[in-house]
Amino acid sequence: MKKLCFIFLIPIFMWSQNLNELVELSLKNRLVDSYNYELESLKNEFESVKSGYLPKVDVGASYSQTNKETANVANEGSTTYATASFILYDGGKRSDTFKSYDSNIKSTEEAIQANKNKIALNVVNYYFSYLSLLSSKEAKEKEIEQLNAQYNRLKKYLDVGTTTEDELEKIIYRVESANVSLHEIELQLQTIVHNLNYITGVDVSIESGSLLNEFSQLQTELTRADIKSLEYDLDTLLNNANIEKSGYLPTINLKNTYTKYDMNYKNSSYDSTLDDQNIASINLTWNIFSFGETKNRYESQYKKYLSLKSKYMYEKNKANVDLQLAIKAYDIAKLKVKSAQSGLAAANSAYKVVKSKFENGLIDNIAYLESLTEKYNAISVLKTAQYDIEIKKANVIYNSGNNLKEYIK
Repeated sequence: MKKLCFIFLIPIFMWSQNLNELVELSLKNRLVDSYNYELESLKNEFESVKSGYLPKVDVGASYSQTNKETANVANEGSTTYATASFILYDGGKRSDTFKSYDSNIKSTEEAIQANKNKIALNVVNYYFSYLSLLSSKEAKEKEIEQLNAQYNRLKKYLDVGTTTEDELEKIIYRVESANVSLHEIELQLQTIVHNLNYITGVDVSIESGSLLNEFSQLQTELTRADIKSLEYDLDTLLNNANIEKSGYLPTINLKNTYTKYDMNYKNSSYDSTLDDQNIASINLTWNIFSFGETKNRYESQYKKYLSLKSKYMYEKNKANVDLQLAIKAYDIAKLKVKSAQSGLAAANSAYKVVKSKFENGLIDNIAYLESLTEKYNAISVLKTAQYDIEIKKANVIYNSGNNLKEYIK
């Protein structure tokens, strides 16, 4: 029974993850959580600001006692009051403030989507780079296996005097060189795994087999989320400038105060019949001169808007160029796959001929080793090209503004 329990308690992170699972894990990491908390904080702040423009009701009370009673100040007394107030007009500041928060929230939402898509792109790059390196590792291991086999074969010939020591030394050098390359590949594989562990927040084990869907009619007219975020940031800064500009206009406030008095006079001649009082008022305030304070605040905010507008135009143009370059790179990647397929077919044919001649003593081992290396290099090049086309495909999807996660199969 204990053994069965142990089996069921094996943690799920020991399982291998495909590309879709790796992306899912990466989009639940703490960095994304921090973006979501920032968005929720901004929404709560907006609700607070909206509440601040609703009518306000305040109540209060006071008690006083004096050592010198007058007609205006009783020996002791208490006052209670209730005040209702409402800003009727503030020069458009309220409307511009609401617009500013609304565009800021939309900008943050787009920024979150942009970061998610960027994280997904990084995971896709790591995933297919890992598989590409894995194929290179397998090709290198097969090359070493063949070299060791030839070493053992020539060693027998050396024992009977039909080959020389230098022929064996050449193979030993090639084996050692291949082992160094193998260790370098293994280090690169470990680095990718560590990077994925960092992004996902769990220990990962990569499972092959995932690909990206083909796109025949990809929507390239979409705008990338990070560019949309900048567009909303522009709206925010322009609204902030208008908020400062509202300082040129008056503010009108409605106010109503009801007060209840309870006064105790020692001198009865001071007694008042005023027990309660209600005062309704409409108040206007208008700053007509402030030594340029309002002007400078407005110009400061507007210049921030102009600054970001220049950056937005630059980034938008760069995004269009990035998309065109990504499409071109994808087209070239498809040609590389065809070229690598032809290269592997040629390398296999050449290797069969060279191997036969070498085993029959018609050529030396140098030609054989070169042919063997070319064969396994061709295998590695083809695998690398096939995985690279997936990376290039992901770049096209990302730069076209589409959701990369939706194209994973």
